[in-house]
Amino acid sequence: MSAPTTLDKDQDVNLEGKAAFITGGGTGVGRATALALAAKGCAVAVNYSRSQQAAEQTAADVEAFGVRALAIQGDVAEDDDCRRMIDAAVAAFGRLDVLVNSAGTTVFVPHHDLDGITADDWHRLYAVNTMGPFQMMRAAADHLRADGGGEVISISSVSGVAGVGSSLPYCASKAALNNLTVTMARVLAPEVRVNAVAPGFITGRWWKEGQGDDVHDAVQGAVEKSVPLQAVCEPEDVADAVLGFINGSDLATGQVIVVDGGMLIQTPR
Repeated sequence: MSAPTTLDKDQDVNLEGKAAFITGGGTGVGRATALALAAKGCAVAVNYSRSQQAAEQTAADVEAFGVRALAIQGDVAEDDDCRRMIDAAVAAFGRLDVLVNSAGTTVFVPHHDLDGITADDWHRLYAVNTMGPFQMMRAAADHLRADGGGEVISISSVSGVAGVGSSLPYCASKAALNNLTVTMARVLAPEVRVNAVAPGFITGRWWKEGQGDDVHDAVQGAVEKSVPLQAVCEPEDVADAVLGFINGSDLATGQVIVVDGGMLIQTPR
C-alpha cells in the first residue's frame, strides 16, 4: 500500500518570501520536509552533521523550485553550533519563520538488555534528541518572534508515547522532547507556535544502517500487517504532517500529533 507523496498533494499553503531551518535536513524526513517547503515557495537552510553530500544535494533540489537554499554543517548537541547556524541562516535569508527539528540519533539495544546501554549512549541520545531541539529553539527564538511570529515543529516518535522502539534511552529522549514541546509552547507564546510530529516506523536508511536490510524489511512487514491502516510511514507522510501544522489552525500549539498508521490503537493480541 503506497502512500501519496507530499508534492502530489495540493495543500493550500503559500510560503513565498519566508524562510525555514531544518536540522538533519539532508536525508529522510528532513529532506522530504525541505522539498515540501520549497515547493510552497519557502527558502530553506539544510543542516547536516556528517552527510555533507546528501545535504548539498538536497539544497540543490530546493533551489530547483526557484527558492534560496543553504547547506550548513553543525552538531545540534553543541550550543555554539546551534547559535552559529541560526545566525548564518538569518544572514543569508534576512528572516526565519519556520524551525523544523528533524535531527536525531539512536542505538539499537533490546530493552531487556539493561547492561547493553552505556552512559555514553544516554548522554549522546539526550544531547541530540532533546537538548538539540531546545538549543535550536533558544537560538532561533528572537528571529521566530519577529515578522508576525513563526512555527517550530519537532520530529518526535511513537517511542516517546508508547515506550517502544530501538532502545530505552531513545524512548526516554523522545518522551522528553514531547514534554519540551508543551513547555516551549508556553514559553514562546503568543508569537510562536510549537508542535511536534510523532511518526511510527519510517522506511529509510536509519533502520537499514542500524539493523540491516533483512531486519528492516521484516519489521516493516510486521508493522504493515498489524496496524489498522496496513501501512508504515514514508518520509513524505511526516512532511505532510509538518505542513499540516503550518497550514492548520493558528490556535494549535503544544500538540504532539501521532502519524503511525494506527499503531497505537491496534487491537491487542
